[in-house]
Amino acid sequence: MSAVRIVALPDGPLVVEGACAVVDRDGKPFPPREGKSGIALCRCGQSALKPWCDGSHKRTGFRAP
Repeated sequence: MSAVRIVALPDGPLVVEGACAVVDRDGKPFPPREGKSGIALCRCGQSALKPWCDGSHKRTGFRAP
């Protein structure tokens, strides 16, 4: 089994490295984003593509270590 690593980018998303599935509270998987090889999860709460990051943290001035 390969390890999964989650990195919180300063003022940005959570980047997931390694194979994993992202599911909702009912266990239904979210479809992967077209053309994206990795996973970046929104942490600012402003993404229009939740749970995926769409870069809204830059526009809203989100700050977190």
